[in-house]
Amino acid sequence: MDFFQILSEDRIKKAYQDGEFDALPGFGKPMQLEDLSGIPEELRMAYKIMKNAGYTEEEGRLRQEMMGIEDLLKKCDENERENLQRKLNEKLLRFNQLMAKRGVKTNSSFFKNYELKVQRKINK
Repeated sequence: MDFFQILSEDRIKKAYQDGEFDALPGFGKPMQLEDLSGIPEELRMAYKIMKNAGYTEEEGRLRQEMMGIEDLLKKCDENERENLQRKLNEKLLRFNQLMAKRGVKTNSSFFKNYELKVQRKINK
């Protein structure tokens, strides 16, 4: 063990002996474990990280739907284009509302320029 680990352990033991952990919320109660059985095991850590960062499942679903509609727009004819564009605008509006609720600006030109650069690199 290195010095800092020993120092940390000593401070934790002292705080425990002084009763500093007794007033913590949920002290003495069983932990509320989250059911992650519906998420594949190899994706659980990424899911937890994203959830702790405030990323919601609805955001992920909307992103996937928008990407699917954008792909369809690239391959559709003029008759379908207007309907798909309307659907994309609705999804984008809902996504922007979710982001605004979190205080994230998504309409800035910086994000759009970055997105275009990433798409160019991927399509090369």
